[in-house]
Amino acid sequence: MRRLLTLLAATVSLASGAAVAQAQTAYPRGDYAKPEAWLCWPGKAGDACAIDMTTTVVKADGSMTVEPFKADPAPAIDCFYVYPTVSNDPGVVSDMTANAEELNVIKQQFARFAAKCRVFAPLYRQFTLTALRAGVAGTPLPGSTDPAVRTVGYNDVLDAWNHYLATQNNGRGVVLIGHSQGSGVLQRLIAAEIDGKPVQSKLVSALILGSNLPVEAGKDTGAFKSIPLCRAEGQTGCAISYVTFRDTAPPPANSRFGRVMGPPGMQAACTNPAALAGGAAPLHAYLSNGAEIASSAAPPPAWVKGQPAPKTPFVSVPGLITGQCVSKNGFAYLEAKVNADPADPRTDAIAGDVTGPGGAVAADWGLHLIDANIAMGDLVAVVGRQAKAWTAKK
Repeated sequence: MRRLLTLLAATVSLASGAAVAQAQTAYPRGDYAKPEAWLCWPGKAGDACAIDMTTTVVKADGSMTVEPFKADPAPAIDCFYVYPTVSNDPGVVSDMTANAEELNVIKQQFARFAAKCRVFAPLYRQFTLTALRAGVAGTPLPGSTDPAVRTVGYNDVLDAWNHYLATQNNGRGVVLIGHSQGSGVLQRLIAAEIDGKPVQSKLVSALILGSNLPVEAGKDTGAFKSIPLCRAEGQTGCAISYVTFRDTAPPPANSRFGRVMGPPGMQAACTNPAALAGGAAPLHAYLSNGAEIASSAAPPPAWVKGQPAPKTPFVSVPGLITGQCVSKNGFAYLEAKVNADPADPRTDAIAGDVTGPGGAVAADWGLHLIDANIAMGDLVAVVGRQAKAWTAKK
């Protein structure tokens, strides 16, 4: 598992712009004028974001209510999403076909933002889970060290971004959203194409989730020179970034999440979307109600003791989880506390840990699988407030 995390960290690092040698393989540029190159695109037939997001709200007393979901029919801003490492395609680089894993991660991490923005999500040829697992097993796939592998995904996202700007933006504000490998790609894109450039005026915010965004110690800028961390309600042109660990299982020494492996004086950013100014606050989670988070995750708990599971795809558990940004032992991260109460009928546990053979928890991953889910309601609310503030300024 340690080797897998090292490989994942290397993948994210490469996505965010490490220097590469001469490529061995030529990958043709993607064609993002084709609808099939997009998972989510307004009006597209088979739009992966046009799905059921209904939620069952489970209160501490065990009572349940159904919360419907409705996309905004005329949102003022756009959201552009780059998904994490999910592909089970057989090669080192994924193809451009949407399989169950790409569709599921859209459901888990992005489709809910349609409540506040038009949603755009390109397919891209990412470094696959298949290649990561082969590396862990000590049998790396042929071509896995090819420098072209380190640029094809970024080039795809850059082409998709430029196609979106040229054909859809029309001066609208846009939120960039990514997780893990997707966040690494966005870090590189923002630094090269947006930070300090005229297009920065369109940036409502950047949600860099599940990745270490470098900032100078004690400051709100670093890797992004003119895009600070979001610290106030309605602040725009800023970034939100965090990685998540349980309060009962902080990052072990071998974890790559929560610290920057780079120049001295830099640390990983942490912004709590439920309390941008700092401090602890309840997290508005939207947790999966099925075994869909990831193949390496444990199944969800029984939401109410002795009661059948709700039928909706998501569950919300108000008051169960509290989050705060902490700095401990050289790590900066969003610390999630489950407010267990054995006296009430609601669950005292949440799923989201990476598990290995025999169900052993990989502590160095933390709650990486649910970085987005655990504060999804807060992230959507922040984007809604930012949309109003950005529109008012314009």
